[in-house]
Amino acid sequence: MKKIQVITDGMAGMVDAAAIAALDAEARKGLELLTSGEGAGADFLGWVKLPEETDDALLDDINATAARLRETCEVVVAVGIGGSYLGAKAVIEALSDSFAPYRAGTGTRVLFAGQNIGEDYMAELQDYLRDKKFGIIVISKSGTTTEPAIAFRLLKEQLESQLGREEAGRRIVAVTDAQRGALRSLATTEGYKTYVIADNVGGRFSVLTPVGLLPIAVAGYDIRALVEGARNMQKATLDGSDTSSLVYAQTRNALYRAGKKIEILVNYNPKLHFMGEWWKQLYGESEGKDGKGIFPAAVDNTTDLHSMGQWIQDGERIIFETVLSVETPSRELRIPFDEANLDGLNFIAGKRIDQVNKMAELGTRLAHIDGGVPNIRVVIPALNEDTLGSLIYFFEAACGISGYILGVNPFNQPGVEAYKRNMFALLEKPGYEKETAAIKAKLGE
Repeated sequence: MKKIQVITDGMAGMVDAAAIAALDAEARKGLELLTSGEGAGADFLGWVKLPEETDDALLDDINATAARLRETCEVVVAVGIGGSYLGAKAVIEALSDSFAPYRAGTGTRVLFAGQNIGEDYMAELQDYLRDKKFGIIVISKSGTTTEPAIAFRLLKEQLESQLGREEAGRRIVAVTDAQRGALRSLATTEGYKTYVIADNVGGRFSVLTPVGLLPIAVAGYDIRALVEGARNMQKATLDGSDTSSLVYAQTRNALYRAGKKIEILVNYNPKLHFMGEWWKQLYGESEGKDGKGIFPAAVDNTTDLHSMGQWIQDGERIIFETVLSVETPSRELRIPFDEANLDGLNFIAGKRIDQVNKMAELGTRLAHIDGGVPNIRVVIPALNEDTLGSLIYFFEAACGISGYILGVNPFNQPGVEAYKRNMFALLEKPGYEKETAAIKAKLGE
């Protein structure tokens, strides 16, 4: 089977092979810290060997729960935020028919809630669900994270009012802490089916746990193949036979040291939009700390060439691009010949749409490189469960290595608490009286 490739020949004269190779020892040290557990954040390295440690019994159980939900539900709402929804959303979107976000005939539609505090969004979701048979997967370690807690409270009340408390309980699955927290207590009281969020796997690394696997299975996709793809990449990365994660980590840090502060993840396949969203959290939350870090952004091309293309081509030269290139699409569609040829497209009649897309990708990369924008290219053989599992592990491993090269703890996120303190103070949450008084004084109230 073809592997993911990392191609680094588009450096726009900013860094050469020697500059990338100079980081080889640091990258290998980063990989050693991941495997030995001796680096910063070692308590959150459960993801490193997770694929090989995921046993068949767990996958069987997840598939059985997914089958039960599919039998009783037209729609399942996955409630979570950040890593508790982005990984599942990325995989489902990448594998789905663009107009049916599940595998038709074998899957149930999976919707998402708790990833925002949009009143209109929640009201519209509840309207949509009123005449639907639906279930809930609620994903939260504590059960008290504001966004998913609000969504779950609303959806739980709606489901119980439609079905009664006992039947509603059979359609709710909780993915939460093994022993502690509000959601664990509720699940125990109500008898919900539960899965555990391991203490040593951070949210942004959790897509290959029940956090991501259950919604993906409900949507009808092969979680065994997903885990197997990750397992193969784990083995090859840790035994040194695949150095793609090392090369990616080295190259992006060489560019950062050369003054490239922003990395733009570019895709030429709309199915990969949410892979970009997942990647942004993975790298932003892992590296943006201690006054350091490459800023992660993402664009969808060719769409964004008509909006962001000008800035990327001619703007300030503080960026580099990582291009996700899908080698083989799943479908084949050719451009027809038209006798009138009013649009002038007969010169590409008979060509596959993917041929045109590939030339757009190549032409753009050449233009951006000529314009001083370095390009890394990550080539994915196809969009299927196996390759997506490999891609997920590739990015996770590279993220850990890159964070250690950068000199930060890639596995904590102290900065995300600041907004919560302010929000709770403004809402006058009990226990935040001093913070409330201080923020009101700051606002002149």
